[in-house]
Amino acid sequence: MIQTKILSIEKEKLFILVQFIILIAIALMAPMLKNQLIAGSIVNTVLFVSTVILGLKVGILISLLPSLFALATGLLPAVLIPMIPLIVSSNIILVVVFNFLKLRNYWLAVVSASFLKFGFLFLTSSILVNLFLNNQLAAKAAIIMGWPQLLTALFGGLISYLFLKNIKKE
Repeated sequence: MIQTKILSIEKEKLFILVQFIILIAIALMAPMLKNQLIAGSIVNTVLFVSTVILGLKVGILISLLPSLFALATGLLPAVLIPMIPLIVSSNIILVVVFNFLKLRNYWLAVVSASFLKFGFLFLTSSILVNLFLNNQLAAKAAIIMGWPQLLTALFGGLISYLFLKNIKKE
């Protein structure tokens, strides 16, 4: 009986570990697509899904990784390196707000988290970009940190909803 219980707990931990590894792998590979709308939507999907399935701490941990991986592999343009703390912070805002509201109403959580992520990233990056970059680079960075961030967060919320709805049926 005790041995069966231990094996059951070990299987559960292994299943959680496998889910964690798969979600991290997806989040890390997304920037390699080099398309902001697709990669951002995938990363945001992973952030929403990981927060629902594995909890807030895992969602926050995964929030740190895609930008750092993109930097480490050279996928992130050098001009955006100063943005990494802002991108990571905006991902954490997304996860925390979503986690706080998700049990109240999934769509309220997605929309609120998406708009807060977008608002934070747009405002802070606008300030940083205007202080440190020339006008041409500032304009490009402002576009990258602007409305595409809102779209990818909202798309990520939609995709995660469809994914979570499907896995609950099984």
